[in-house]
Amino acid sequence: MPSHDETSPVAPRAGSVRRPSPSRSRPTGGGGGGGGRDGAGRPPGNGRARTTASRSGRPAPPRGATSRSAGSGGSGRGSGKGPTKGSVTPKGKGPRSKKQRRRRLLKLAAGIIAGLLVLLGVFVGVVYASTDVPSPDSITSAQTTRVYYSDGTTEMARLGDENRTNVPLAQISEPARNAVLAAENRSFYTDPGISFTGIVRAAYNNLSGGSTQGGSTITQQYVKNAILQNSEQTFTRKFQELFLAIKLDNNYSKDQILENYLNTIYYGRGAYGIESAANTYFGVPAAQLTAQQGAVLAVLVRSPSRYDPEVSPEDATDRWGRVLDAMVEEGWLTSDERAASVYPPVLPKTGSSLGLPQGPEGLIVTQVKNELMREHGYTEQQIDAGGLRITTTVNKAYQDAAVASVNEVMQGEDESLRQALVSVDPRTGAVVAYYGGATGTDFDFAQAQRQPGSSMKPYVLAAALEQGIGVQSRRDGSSPQTFPDRDAEVVNSGGASCPSCTLTEAITRSLNTTFYGLAYEVGPENVAVLARKATGLPDVWEQGNLAGKTTLAAPNSGNTGSSIGIGEYEMRPIDQAVGFATFASGGVHRNPFFVAQVTDSAGTQLLGPPADEGEQVVPADVANDVSFALRGVAGYSKRSLEGGREVASKTGTQGLDRVNNSDAWMVGYTPSISTAVWMGTQVREPIINSAGGIIYGSGLPGAIWQRFMNAVLNGTPKENLPDKALIQGDTGEGVPEPTTEAPRTTEAPPTTSAPATTTSATPTTEPVVPSNPVDPGGGGNPGGGGNPPGNGNPANGAPANGAPANGVPRGGPVDPAGG
Repeated sequence: MPSHDETSPVAPRAGSVRRPSPSRSRPTGGGGGGGGRDGAGRPPGNGRARTTASRSGRPAPPRGATSRSAGSGGSGRGSGKGPTKGSVTPKGKGPRSKKQRRRRLLKLAAGIIAGLLVLLGVFVGVVYASTDVPSPDSITSAQTTRVYYSDGTTEMARLGDENRTNVPLAQISEPARNAVLAAENRSFYTDPGISFTGIVRAAYNNLSGGSTQGGSTITQQYVKNAILQNSEQTFTRKFQELFLAIKLDNNYSKDQILENYLNTIYYGRGAYGIESAANTYFGVPAAQLTAQQGAVLAVLVRSPSRYDPEVSPEDATDRWGRVLDAMVEEGWLTSDERAASVYPPVLPKTGSSLGLPQGPEGLIVTQVKNELMREHGYTEQQIDAGGLRITTTVNKAYQDAAVASVNEVMQGEDESLRQALVSVDPRTGAVVAYYGGATGTDFDFAQAQRQPGSSMKPYVLAAALEQGIGVQSRRDGSSPQTFPDRDAEVVNSGGASCPSCTLTEAITRSLNTTFYGLAYEVGPENVAVLARKATGLPDVWEQGNLAGKTTLAAPNSGNTGSSIGIGEYEMRPIDQAVGFATFASGGVHRNPFFVAQVTDSAGTQLLGPPADEGEQVVPADVANDVSFALRGVAGYSKRSLEGGREVASKTGTQGLDRVNNSDAWMVGYTPSISTAVWMGTQVREPIINSAGGIIYGSGLPGAIWQRFMNAVLNGTPKENLPDKALIQGDTGEGVPEPTTEAPRTTEAPPTTSAPATTTSATPTTEPVVPSNPVDPGGGGNPGGGGNPPGNGNPANGAPANGAPANGVPRGGPVDPAGG
């Protein structure tokens, strides 16, 4: 701050200022008594009236001054003569001098200020009297964060209720108490409950646009975290904090405030209060905490996530040492004890559920928390111990349908199989159903990075459409084929072959040779760019076992080869749900989100849904034609929806070897909902159904997808998909229309790969395709839509000697943190 208050008056002028004595009276300028006239009633000879009255009854002003005083008894000159030449005969009261005006203004200002101070005092008194300090029990209840489904009333989870044990201050060791005081507020027992310098600093920073630190006392922290439940640096909140802290300090003893503070503060790992924290981190009660252990917990008060010794050991140790140094300075620890101190061993994280539901909804809560921290800047403590009311986008009925669809289809199936289902509203980006596994505290397979197989082919088709290659263009889909950028042959699933199929027929039959060749023709990188835009994938993976690697590319080289056309490069189930939603919304991409609204415990809204108008990342005519081309897949795969409801979809299967599959997908949408289903195992191994059959995309995943879509769309109006293609012609390397029908194959995957299906009339608008039964999942080769393992692809950096084409060891374990 400047050396003086720039808003206060400047220093007084040099020299003394004479003030009139009480006996003096203001001149009236009129007759009767002197004020500017001599005993004969004449004005002063100098023609100028004095501003002070005569002393002891004698006329004060000398003669000769021109008078400007207004008189009521005539206008003569001195000595009984008329006015002096050039003088003006004033009428009424003359103007005040500068000194008089200044004095009058100062009096007026002083009066206004005094009045404002009185009003402020009354206001402060009223606010102080009306400020209620809640009881510790009500504060504990208010700290519990509640998470709701999209209706805002059906509760999904409670956070902050799980690990809390209140203890009296006497049952908290003195060294632990002193450690917290040393870390947070050394003058706690002598201050008035507030930090004036901290308040001034916060106000100055708000005005100047600087950082928003405050230097709050423990009393203020207790108010902020346990009562106000937000840490925004605004004048309103600081004002509330000020009054609550003062009243709290007046109504409670320091020991009571410290006790309540230590029992409500969040220490991370789901521990609320120092007793729970002592057990969580050291396996001892708070009464047995040493100074060194207490310092570890004191460090966590500032930021539980940052200073957890298992997460950031260097930061935690550094701040721990500074807390001990502060204890020495305050006389709470001797120098010898400090020198002998070593960082105490801390128990490992136990995987506490932190209040997360044990069922599938626990994974939704985790995504909600991640979104609040990543997108909106909330801290772990604000979420877990802030008493928030969080309304999610997840529809309770849709979520129940997702869980029921998985459970019903998977009844009696191998327990090693894992499933994921993500459903998105294409009109908003809201995630309306989310299933990443049966256990809410386990790995989330909706975020798993797995190869999509043939479910990648719509992006290839979209890239071709952007280049003017229409869906009625014909390409060679015969099998096997070789390509310039690949040593090994590309084959179709089940030996299917079509030397001259339209792209609509080829995507319905999921011909690998057609789409590998189409990706090569339009440019693999162009396919990757379009797919990233449609799905919202970044250029580089930000997390998971591929963190730091280029998306939609070979991890070992970062190159994208034509194998993208048959789904070699990893995506997540949530990416596919969003990508297909982009086609459903006419090419407009919207980011997926889980949080619809956040309020505090009193109902004040803190956060609303994102205003995402979306971005046109795929031309509308391209999206139209993709949807048109995908209309026949569900019917061809025996996964049509009830009542002939129109739906665009694509199956996908990824091969593990020449015989077995490792991943199977079913993805599809109507204009109002886009749903992706994935199935695989925690480690890449053969996926087999209960009948011993190989699982394809249209099998178990298709059955889950079909049941879910029928359930959530039941009773809703039918929506139309495009009934004609808008992009005509072929600017690429087409083949002529055949003069005779292509031979049909009779080989098909085992019919036991799919459970009993719900059959319905196939929409009459489906394109006509050959009726021979090819892979029901359309998964591509027996390895499903991806490269047959061992083919290699020198063009994308993969060896041609049987190693995996994308550089990821096949059959190896999936990173439990992947995704």
